[in-house]
Amino acid sequence: MFVQDIKKYAEKVTGLARPGKRAARECVRDRVAVTHQFEDDGVLIPNHPRWPLLLYRGAVMFPKNCDPAAVLEDLFAANGWGDSWRDGIYDYVHYHSRIHEVLGIARGKGRVRFGGPKGRTVTLKAGDVAILPSGTGHQSLKASDDFLVIGAYPLRGTYDECTRAEERPAALKTIAKVPRPPADPVYGRAGPLVKLWKKARS
Repeated sequence: MFVQDIKKYAEKVTGLARPGKRAARECVRDRVAVTHQFEDDGVLIPNHPRWPLLLYRGAVMFPKNCDPAAVLEDLFAANGWGDSWRDGIYDYVHYHSRIHEVLGIARGKGRVRFGGPKGRTVTLKAGDVAILPSGTGHQSLKASDDFLVIGAYPLRGTYDECTRAEERPAALKTIAKVPRPPADPVYGRAGPLVKLWKKARS
């Protein structure tokens, strides 16, 4: 409740409003998913054995009268992704072994490495969205002072944070068992995630 109170206070102070789930869906642009498949590095970061990371460039527009963070929160919630947070991305490599994660950029710009030390570095900016299947390593390498990320999770799954090699054996058993979400956090039930992750699974 405290976090929600802070969000509401910020929106009141800035004069920016929440769009609501229906209006948030109207802020979406059609984009082709850029996919990145990362291999298990054999040491620390397992990544996902079948499903690729999905990246949508400039997928979300932010109306001037709305809080960009609220637009992403409402959009993700409209598609069944919740437990949202507002922050940056940790500057150390980590992954989640029991849940998938979506990262939407509300403000600023940051260089983020996905897939672990042997992965790929991309620059993310406002309007971009990255969807990480369980096991995907990620860390922020550099970010602007105003870099603001909105994270959220599917309804099924349990949040955890893995950073050590000792966690790897248990993680390898759980990563592949995390179920595919019923909807893409940006494009809904007919979105690229549903099609690409289902295809990659076979």
